[in-house]
Order: sequence, then structure tokens, then C-alpha cells
Amino acid sequence: MDTTSRTPVQEPLARTLWTLFEPLHAVTYFAPECAAAFEEAGLRGFWRGYFAGRAAPFGATGPAPVTSAFFNFAPSMAARALPAVWEKVPPAEALRLRAAGARAALRRLLAGLEKETERAAELLAARLDGLDCAGRPLAALNAALPRPEDAAGLLWHAATVLREHRGDGHVAALVAAGLDGCEILVLRAGHDTTRTELQPYRGWTDDQWEAAMTRLVRRGLLTPDGRATAEADRLLATIEAATDTAAARPWADPEDADGLAARLRPLAVAAGNALRWPNPIGVRRTTD
Repeated sequence: MDTTSRTPVQEPLARTLWTLFEPLHAVTYFAPECAAAFEEAGLRGFWRGYFAGRAAPFGATGPAPVTSAFFNFAPSMAARALPAVWEKVPPAEALRLRAAGARAALRRLLAGLEKETERAAELLAARLDGLDCAGRPLAALNAALPRPEDAAGLLWHAATVLREHRGDGHVAALVAAGLDGCEILVLRAGHDTTRTELQPYRGWTDDQWEAAMTRLVRRGLLTPDGRATAEADRLLATIEAATDTAAARPWADPEDADGLAARLRPLAVAAGNALRWPNPIGVRRTTD
């Protein structure tokens, strides 16, 4: 999740492309086909399916590595789902359900754009060849999964690997900035979104939220009433720049990047119809 949705005059290529493939991945969180796949398998409630699907590449893990990699979820929230979900849906089955739901959602949302989907999937998947995933656990785990053979499945898989690749780098930038998982949410709530859009979806208690706010006030990043300071704006800009740098390697060869963006744009617009706006993942809406 990016810490700010403000768009610079000349946006880095890595960020531009993220705004176009993130909606393709994010159908897994918002499209009804994706929720239904897990509910029909016996995982009632959104968050059990969320943690089962996104954590499945780890195998039958407990909450500790997931809390670490996902970064901004309260540890108690992951612990409510893991490892209990594996008793109903083993990791291999969770991977199948997640992919099936995303495939079904994209086929519906991208109906009439089949040729565009096929070509975009090929181009985006080509960026996974030789992808450096050092220090990027979620990207590495997803990249190691078999590539789907159908266009919708491949498009979702490639978008997922690349968004986790960017996300892993973003987490590293946040850690380097001395921020923890709750603090970055509190900072965002004072910068470009609201507390109600973030806290309920990440599981932090009011006491934890207020404690994080106190720490940020002491650092000069928040005013006592919870607004981001000029120093916070500078820090967030630094984090975004570091995130863009960490995400740049898949696009080091800019050949056909403009063509890829042009092919992704109508797909991102169509997939965006499944998302809600604003949303807690920080992606902005793509327009024609």
C-alpha cells in the first residue's frame, strides 16, 4: 500500500504502471466472485478468505511471518485467522480458490476486451522473467507459483507478483524511515485519508492507535490534533521515492513500456469497477 496518492508532475514509470496493474490484482479483495470462492469452501467472513488466500504461498504458516510481511495489520488480526484457516482450506486449495475467484472476476469485468487481455498478460508476464526478488518475500513466493496458461489467470498472476514486489520494497522503505505498521496508518490518516478508512481494516485497537499517534507527535510528524506536519510530508515523499526506486528494476528496460501502459489502461478502468473508492489499499482510480 502506498503512503500517498498525490501525483507528481512527472510520475516515475514504476508508479504509473503500478496504478494500472494494481486494480487488476485488487479484484481479489473486492469482486464478489473472489469472496464467494472462499465462502463456498467454508471460510465465512471476508478476513478468513483474505488471510488464507494471500498467506497461502507461505504454506501452512502461523501468524508471525504473515504479520511481518503484510506489515500494517495488527498481530491479533492475523492470529484470529491463522493457522486455524488451514484446517478448513489447506494452502494448496486456498491458492486454487484465490486464482479461480480472480480469474472469474476478470473474465466478467474484462468481457469484450479478450484480445487486449491476452496481449497485456503476455507483456506483463514477460516482466517476471529473471525478476530479482532478493529481500522481497511476498514477491518471491508468488513468483515461484506456476504461471497460469489462460489469459485472465496469467494477467492476474503477473499483476500480483509485481504488486507484491513493489509492496515488499515499500515495506523496506517504511522500516528504514523508522515507522511501524500502525504508525504509517496513523500518519496517512493525518495526511491524505481518514482513520475510519484504515483502522477498522487493519485491526488496531483505539489504545494502539492513540499510542502510535503520541509517538508521531513526539517525532514532529503529527500535530496534537492528528494532522500531518510539513516534516511528515517530506518523509512521505522520501518513502515514495524509495519505493519507486525499489520497484524500478522490472522496468529497467523501458522498451514498449508506453505500449504496455496503453494496453493496461482500459483493463484497469474496467477492473476498477469492482473496487470501491476511496479504498484502504491506497490505489487511485484510473480513468480513460
